[in-house]
Amino acid sequence: MNNTNEMPKKNPLGFQLNLKDFEKATDEEKAQQVRMSESMTFFKDGMRRLRRNKIAMTCLSVLILISLLVTFVPMVYPYTYEQQLGVAQGKRIDKTYNNLKPFEYGKTELEHIANGEKIFPHIFGTDAAGRDYAIRVIYGARISLLVGFFAAIIVLIIGVIYGSVSGYFGGRTDLFMMRIVDIIYSLPDMLIIILLSVVLNQVLTPKIEGTALDKIGTDMISIFIVFALLYWVSMARLVRGQILSIKQNEYILAAKSVGSSPWRIIKKHLLPNSMSVIIISTALQIPSAIFTESYLSFLGLGVSIPMPSLGSLASDALSGVYSYPYRLIIPAIAIWLIVLSFNLLGDGLRDAFDPKLKK
Repeated sequence: MNNTNEMPKKNPLGFQLNLKDFEKATDEEKAQQVRMSESMTFFKDGMRRLRRNKIAMTCLSVLILISLLVTFVPMVYPYTYEQQLGVAQGKRIDKTYNNLKPFEYGKTELEHIANGEKIFPHIFGTDAAGRDYAIRVIYGARISLLVGFFAAIIVLIIGVIYGSVSGYFGGRTDLFMMRIVDIIYSLPDMLIIILLSVVLNQVLTPKIEGTALDKIGTDMISIFIVFALLYWVSMARLVRGQILSIKQNEYILAAKSVGSSPWRIIKKHLLPNSMSVIIISTALQIPSAIFTESYLSFLGLGVSIPMPSLGSLASDALSGVYSYPYRLIIPAIAIWLIVLSFNLLGDGLRDAFDPKLKK
């Protein structure tokens, strides 16, 4: 016998109806309809793929949490990074605040607690100068993040402009500009940082006393100058290579034929189609800058005393590493966590926004 459900039926109007046409859509068909109904831009597609990467999203959540902590905790924390506990009018009146272990209190604080007062604990203890170690770690992480983002902005601006100009105009312009890049690649960045630190220390120190730059110090200024001078070359090369491959497309020739200026073509056509390379390179530049600042601060070429950096905190902890090993472990874990999170997030951005990796 034939199955009557599979046979087309005629309605009074003469239509042939098939019951299969009225079956409920499967989940896969529904998802396909949603994808087709949405406007699939490059950014939306990349963000959708990024959200599917659990490791990258976990690292992004960690970085957001760290950013919130270093931004808002100092506003409510009862101690400052330069406050020496047990010191009054420049004289130390209570040495029990030096080298406190986590959640220990000084002699004066114990007296206040005995009288019923509430004293906020020293979560990570204090250092050899009697300063709360937790707030110094928080400020150190803030410095590292600010250096990373500031360096990435410098590299982004200089590298994108230089690479786009070189790639678009080509010919002798490209040859000359790339030879400059080759020369910069050969320069030793550490040597330049040391030389700049020595020169700026003598030239700028009298001029910046009492200003905001005085807290940063000439060593940190020299690091930023080196970022602006040397660290943009990788970004420039990547952008140049991307633009060299894009500018041969028909829509670029069409834009030239209607009289569009080179800067308009670069801004409206070339750079938007190079966003995958720009996003990935910028994201991976941040951990590189943070690590550079950390080991330079470890060597004594970072922010000036008393402002802390994660590298300088690790360096100071070496003198008491056997008695207080946690002072070295805590900033080392903070550096590791920040750099690892940025690297894994950068890998996730590469997987999400690189068209060659689309599956």
